[in-house]
Amino acid sequence: MTNPATTTQQSGAIPAQPGPREVMGMTDGVIPGGAPSGPSGRGQGTEAVLPGVGAGGESAARQAGHAVIPDLGSSVEFAPGQAPGRVIPGAGPSGKPGSRPTVKLREAGPDDPPRYAPEWLELREPADAVARAHDLLDPLRIRLANLPGKSGGVVIHDLGCGTGSMGRWLAPRLDGAQHWILHDRDPYLLHFAAVSSPRSAADGSRVSVETRRGDIARLTPDALQGASLVTASALLDVLTREEIDTFAAACAGAGCPALLTLSVAGRVELTPSHPLDAEIAQAFNDHQRRDGLLGPDAVTAAAEAFSEHGATVRLHPSPWRLGPEQAALTEQWLRGWVGAAVEERPELRAEADVYLTNRLAACAAGELRVTVHHVDLLALSRPVGGAS
Repeated sequence: MTNPATTTQQSGAIPAQPGPREVMGMTDGVIPGGAPSGPSGRGQGTEAVLPGVGAGGESAARQAGHAVIPDLGSSVEFAPGQAPGRVIPGAGPSGKPGSRPTVKLREAGPDDPPRYAPEWLELREPADAVARAHDLLDPLRIRLANLPGKSGGVVIHDLGCGTGSMGRWLAPRLDGAQHWILHDRDPYLLHFAAVSSPRSAADGSRVSVETRRGDIARLTPDALQGASLVTASALLDVLTREEIDTFAAACAGAGCPALLTLSVAGRVELTPSHPLDAEIAQAFNDHQRRDGLLGPDAVTAAAEAFSEHGATVRLHPSPWRLGPEQAALTEQWLRGWVGAAVEERPELRAEADVYLTNRLAACAAGELRVTVHHVDLLALSRPVGGAS
């Protein structure tokens, strides 16, 4: 087990991690055609319709009140270095100065911009899939195989699921029947995650899916009753210390492990280097810690919290390694990274504008490489009624 007390997170961080961290309402639902009601036995959900699918296609779907999910396969079309001067929501600051994602229950106002655009989540999904720590899967598989009462399959809660990238990555890597409960604030993303979720496990067993909207800041062991696993991506860094302790206590009380991937590690490396790199990184790091959020300190805090609740904690690096093949993602990451730094320290704007222009030109020319460090965490809580 990695000793969390000796795990040090350094300064500098990547931009706000996308994938909605806000969940709202207290309604549950099962996506018709995607899953039965599952272990929770909840009521009917809202149907999600792909454009052109079903009688009447998109127009009929809208008239019927269904959510219409776009085909995101060609949604990111701009070329590196020539994108409009905007940041896709989720890649960096896109709302009012000082606004931030939150896990607290909050209804969006009519003028609020989207916090996380599907385009950003799609853009980062391949890099996320490559970066996630495969070495944590074997200990996770062993724990799931030995959980008591799993004869009917495992139940996996995915918190802040976004468009469902965690399920698309993990479900085909686990054997046995799985029932995924997808949590998110944004019903648009929630429907997309449900209709695009895998339908079979590694051994061909059935994978079903359920959607649920609730407040993950108020997780309790009761809310996770019957859970075999809790997962999340890029979530820890937008939590406070109190919220992380609540999260760890809930998992420990339910006796279920947690796989928490792609948390910022506080280090960014750009090649070739530039004298302003460290200052931008530090300003962004300060931005990440606004309003009591832990940012790059979150992994250490989470490791400590889970350990204090009796879990065995394993940490493993999961860096993005971005080169010419990931130029579109690098461009958006740069815009968000520099934008957050300038929002935190407005006096940097003049220098940062020149810096960003030069960095984007290098990115477009295939001359820039970026390593964005993350850490994956696997917390193996003691099963209820069993030994760890």
